[in-house]
Amino acid sequence: MKRREFITLIGGAATWPLAVRAQQIRRVGVLMNAAATDAAPLSYVTAFVEALAQLGWTRDQNIRIDVRWNAGDAALARAYAAQLIGLQPDVILSASTTNLMILRQATNTVPIVFVQVSDPVAQGFVPNVARPGGNLTGFSAFEFSIGGKWVDLLKQIMPELERVAVVFNPDSSPQTKYFMRSIESTARALGVQATAVPIRTLDDIEPALEKFAQQPKGGLIFPTGGFLNIHRKTIIELVSRHRLPAIGSSAEFAKDGGLLYYGFEGEAVDQYRRAASYVDRILKGVKPADLPVQLATEFELIINLRAAAALGLTIPPTFIARADEVIE
Repeated sequence: MKRREFITLIGGAATWPLAVRAQQIRRVGVLMNAAATDAAPLSYVTAFVEALAQLGWTRDQNIRIDVRWNAGDAALARAYAAQLIGLQPDVILSASTTNLMILRQATNTVPIVFVQVSDPVAQGFVPNVARPGGNLTGFSAFEFSIGGKWVDLLKQIMPELERVAVVFNPDSSPQTKYFMRSIESTARALGVQATAVPIRTLDDIEPALEKFAQQPKGGLIFPTGGFLNIHRKTIIELVSRHRLPAIGSSAEFAKDGGLLYYGFEGEAVDQYRRAASYVDRILKGVKPADLPVQLATEFELIINLRAAAALGLTIPPTFIARADEVIE
């Protein structure tokens, strides 16, 4: 390279950062509690990015979005949380209780907008929903009292129900202990015995279900948790094989062949679209402490009649009439 060309190149490089600073690129981290191959969570991230674009944030022009997928693995969530914080983001979008717990332990300065977190006040993430304070705010999916409704719905659809097992992974679903309180209270009132069944690996699921199915008049509850959602198709297959009525906490559970879903109305994707508006406001200078936590207020019931028929259950017309969606 000739000397004059080299000097010109250096001169051009010296002025380039000024243009970059004029169009500052902000950085957003996203920590998902799912696998990148799962279509539903992938659509959530897509909706989040599209909503940001509608607010004027164009990826790789004025915003950088770093997405990490923990695949329902708490150890991987810790590694990715540290990695995202190391990138010095302006704000982090956090999906699920597990991710929020880990991120809160890792930083009290980086603003965090959470989604799909059950009752953040009961779990101690924020002191109240109106003025969350600190660096956390976001969108709550469930109140823990919904656990009692899960038992009640199983009892309605199967009046002879005497036992219910709550199947969960304690590593990726630490919030289940709060659901258990309302599950056990309602179960006692209905004459049903409730049992917590912790599982930690995919290989643990079939032996647990097989053991539970040895006694009659039992049903299953699958509460919130990334591990259960990632493996839901395998779980649905095993539940069907052992002829156990089950209710899940994600709409995909019923749509993929499970018996029942009861949860907040509308797709989870709506929370991600709304979360984009909070991220936008934080990037423009608003503090998370000044953004109220928004709670789910309406809920929906989905019933899969094909699954009911396979279980030999006759669903009362009045129950079907109450459902928001019926899969036939």
